[in-house]
Amino acid sequence: MAESNTLLDVQNLKMYFKFKTGSLFNRQHGYIYAVDDVSFSIKKGETLGLVGESGCGKSTTLRAISRLHEPTSGKVYLNGTDITKLHYEEMLKARRNMQIVFQDPYASLNPRMTTRDIIAEPMKIFMKEGLLKTTKKEMDERVEQLMEKVGLSRFFKNRYPHEFSGGQRQRIGIARALALKPELILCDEPVSALDVSIQAQILNLFKDLQQDLGLTYLFIAHDLAVIKYISDRIAVMYLGKIVEISEADELYKKPLHPYTQALLSAAPIPDPEIERKRQRIILTGDVPSPDKQRPGCYFYDRCPKRMDQCKASQPELKELAPGHKVACFLY
Repeated sequence: MAESNTLLDVQNLKMYFKFKTGSLFNRQHGYIYAVDDVSFSIKKGETLGLVGESGCGKSTTLRAISRLHEPTSGKVYLNGTDITKLHYEEMLKARRNMQIVFQDPYASLNPRMTTRDIIAEPMKIFMKEGLLKTTKKEMDERVEQLMEKVGLSRFFKNRYPHEFSGGQRQRIGIARALALKPELILCDEPVSALDVSIQAQILNLFKDLQQDLGLTYLFIAHDLAVIKYISDRIAVMYLGKIVEISEADELYKKPLHPYTQALLSAAPIPDPEIERKRQRIILTGDVPSPDKQRPGCYFYDRCPKRMDQCKASQPELKELAPGHKVACFLY
C-alpha cells in the first residue's frame, strides 16, 4: 500500500501500441512496447523528474497516467483512487485534480482563442458538465488572478497567442493548468522549446508556484541540468522501463546503473579543468527498436559492463539504499 502522503502511485503501467505489418495479402500484427511495466510514486508537494533519451517512453508514460492514451494494463492511484477504472464522469472529476503543461507553447494554444478564453476553458467545460459553479464575473477575476500569478499583465487578456513570445505562451499554458486548482501538474518537457534564459524564468516560476500553492509535479525533461534543478527525486528511463530512481543529489553523486552513468557523463560541465580531466562513457550501437520484448536486460547490447546473466533474465528494480533503487545485476 502507498503511504498516506502519496499523491500519485503508478503500479506496473504498460502502454502498448498495435500496428500492422506485412503485405496486403499477408497482414500481421505487432506491438510497440512504449511503456513496459513502470512503477513509481510521488508524494504530495514533491517533484519527480523523469529523464531518458528520445523515444524511451517518458511522454507516453505521462499520457497513459492522465488517460490521454488508454493504458494497456496497470494501475494509477490518484489520492488512493485507481483512475484507470473510472468512467467518463468520474474521470472528469479526477482530472480536476490533475492537469498537464504541454511541451510546445506554439501548438498547445488555440490560435483562434483569446488569452482569457484559453485560461477560462477548463472552467467552462466543468461548468457545462455541472461540476463547477461560478459566475462570469468570478471567472474573469480568476483569469486575471492567474495571469498575474504567472507573470503576465491582466491587460493582455484579450490578446491572441500569436501576439506573445514563446515564454509568455508557456505562462498562459501554466495558467490554464492552474485554473481548476489541481494538486498534480504533469509537465511534458515544458521548457525544451524555449531559449535558455527563458527556461530559467519558467523553472523559477514552477518552483514559486509549488511553494505558494503546494503543487506536486511529474516533470519530464531531456536536459540533465534542468532535471537536477527542479527535482527532489529522479527516475531514469530506458526503452520503456525505469532503470534507476533516487534522490536527485544522490543520483548525481553516485549513479549506479551503467546507463545512468553514461547519461550523466554526456552532460557538459562548465568548469574547463574538470571537463578536460573527466572520463566520458561512450555507448556503442543504437537504441534497440521497441517493437520486441527481450528475455534479458534491455540495455544489454549497449552496456559496457554486461554479463551472461544480463542476456538471460531481466533485473528487477531493487532498493539498495534508502530511497535508491536500481535494476542491474551488478548490485
